[in-house]
Amino acid sequence: MRIEQLEYLAAVTEHGSLRRASEAMHISQPALSEAVTKLEKELGATLLDRRRTGSRISRQGLDLLQNMTEVLEAVDRLRLAAGQQSVRRRDLRIGTVNTASSTLLAPALRDLHAQHGSGGVEVVNARQADIQQGLAEGSLDLGLVNVLPGDEIPTTIVADKLIEGTPVACLRADHPLAAQERVTVEDLRAEPHVLMRPGFVMHRYAHRLFAGALPETTYATDGAEMGKAMVAAGLGISILPDFSITGDPLVRAGVLTTRPILTGLELTTVTLLMLRRRAERTSEPVRDLQTALVRQARSYLASLELPATVTAISSRARTL
Repeated sequence: MRIEQLEYLAAVTEHGSLRRASEAMHISQPALSEAVTKLEKELGATLLDRRRTGSRISRQGLDLLQNMTEVLEAVDRLRLAAGQQSVRRRDLRIGTVNTASSTLLAPALRDLHAQHGSGGVEVVNARQADIQQGLAEGSLDLGLVNVLPGDEIPTTIVADKLIEGTPVACLRADHPLAAQERVTVEDLRAEPHVLMRPGFVMHRYAHRLFAGALPETTYATDGAEMGKAMVAAGLGISILPDFSITGDPLVRAGVLTTRPILTGLELTTVTLLMLRRRAERTSEPVRDLQTALVRQARSYLASLELPATVTAISSRARTL
């Protein structure tokens, strides 16, 4: 067994395919595949699930992934102790539905950089199902997703609650509806809308809000960030969780604003969850990022000056 064989398998897990892993490791795809095949024969285990659409880590590979990661981290520590400068630094990969980017994620990444300095972080915009799959397969380290009451998370994933918020109408500050303290469903139905695509929680919520009869003019996009940009461009109104808009640069610049939605129904909450794969051990940067996200969530809630009963909800977020 050679260290580079473990590094190759870790690269396939991180990048999601043999092709992308070979490009990242600067070796040919056949050479990488042969190295992993030899490792499989030595261990007597199928480490990759090879399909026509590509190769991904197998169930057996996932079971062994934690041990392989510990070996690679130990090798990195040994190289550092020996004074080597070319220690392989695995990028942290965070999957997000583009929620609370300005409120939580960006400040938490600043905290992480202040603590660890150099090191890559890749933020991947994806739907919730893809984020859960990435966590299960080991290609993602953390996930940020929104859920509605009653939504379930697979038992293979740990979910930590960060924030509970409410859906609001996101609109340009110069929109006529911005003159109202709150907007009704009928107010919204008469306006063009920027909706999230299927697979996003706010897509389901919009269908629930409009009872399946969506406004005549709609645009669809992935995630809150593009939705806010399209609203700022005057394409319509978007329905988003309040914590996805608070602190946004477009709000601070006076371009966007929000209004509560008067539905006549019981208030719906949207919960922001931090997802992670169940594992006996996680790397220090991942743990520190988890801690930073929880700290930023608490800071956000404190800035709202919420009643004690609501603030108590956030205090149950697990200290990592």
